[in-house]
Amino acid sequence: MNLSNLDLDINKIGSWPTPIKIVVVLVLCLLIVGLAYYLDTQDQLSELQKESDQEHELKTVFETKQKKAVNLEEYRQQLDEIEKSFGDLLRQLPDKTQVPDLLVDVSQTGLASGLEFELFKPDNETKKDFYAELPINIRVLGSYMEFGTFISGLAALPRIVTVHNIKITSRKDQSAGMKNKPLVMEVLVKTYRYLEDGGVTANPDKKSKKQ
Repeated sequence: MNLSNLDLDINKIGSWPTPIKIVVVLVLCLLIVGLAYYLDTQDQLSELQKESDQEHELKTVFETKQKKAVNLEEYRQQLDEIEKSFGDLLRQLPDKTQVPDLLVDVSQTGLASGLEFELFKPDNETKKDFYAELPINIRVLGSYMEFGTFISGLAALPRIVTVHNIKITSRKDQSAGMKNKPLVMEVLVKTYRYLEDGGVTANPDKKSKKQ
């Protein structure tokens, strides 16, 4: 079929050859389908994908919450254990009225270990989130055995006491009566107390120094 000899007048579509009519109909159908997809179906598919993603997300959230619900009793038991452990630790922090007794316990532990104190100087408190830290600078005379007994005694106290910056040197002035205490130990001991209000407050001593 020679297409150059065809009279494809748009006003005479009815007289067009059948094959041409079929091609034109197919082209129109494709255009209509494409236009419908572009104007409507594409948005619907995007919305469907969005809903599908949301469904997957909700399923994941549901499965997570379901697992938590199944193990809820176990979580409650763990929470009770954590609260109990935290309470036990808090009881090892003395309140403000118990701090003097704790300082006496520290000094008595040293004396009971056979040490001779040259320095026992509590420093200013440093307040943290819910507790205050009280450093004590200590210098004692004794032997390695007595130092070890002292440190062990501090660890055995019912309150929390930590030891820092241990420095042991030989005594320079060893008199005849003190030869059984040939060493000097300088150590920073820290005790702690619970802040009743649970908050951090400014240290008045530091304020007064700045002024």
